[in-house]
Amino acid sequence: MIKAILVFNNSAKPRLIKFYEHYSEEIQQQIVRETYQLVSKRDDNVCNFLEGGSLIGGNDYRLIYRHYATLYFIFCVDSSESELGILDLIQVFVETLDKCFENVCELDLIFHADKVHFILQELCLGGMVLETSMNEIVARIDEQSKLEKQEAGISAAPNKAMTAIKEMNLPQKIKDMKLSDLNLNLRF
Repeated sequence: MIKAILVFNNSAKPRLIKFYEHYSEEIQQQIVRETYQLVSKRDDNVCNFLEGGSLIGGNDYRLIYRHYATLYFIFCVDSSESELGILDLIQVFVETLDKCFENVCELDLIFHADKVHFILQELCLGGMVLETSMNEIVARIDEQSKLEKQEAGISAAPNKAMTAIKEMNLPQKIKDMKLSDLNLNLRF
């Protein structure tokens, strides 16, 4: 089972933190610091698995990570997970981010945190892996984007109608009306 997913940059600044077990905020910060110290001091030539730190379970837990450009992607898992399977999952996560953001960078993780969390939820939920196919995840993201656009169009319709009325050749009294002045009893 996945216990935590951490993404931070080379300067130890967290860019994504997702814990699937409850820890106090203080313990979470200590885990992030300890994990960064364990992973960042490793040479690029060594394997990408190591035992978890003392705060996140010790010998029974593994830190599985990949280092891409300025970001470390770290999955903390228990001994029941396959290390190679999690490495593949990290690759799918990064490739999906890259496809959704077209050459993903650290700023995408900062300014589009909601979309990054949505992608992560399509990948795994509650510490369990849900989907490993990048194409399926991207299809769900596209569906979500379409729904968001539809909702934006529906909520903007009354204001667009009022703007259109104001642009028409109508008496000034009608043009000065506000949407709240109209007593519309619309039922959907």
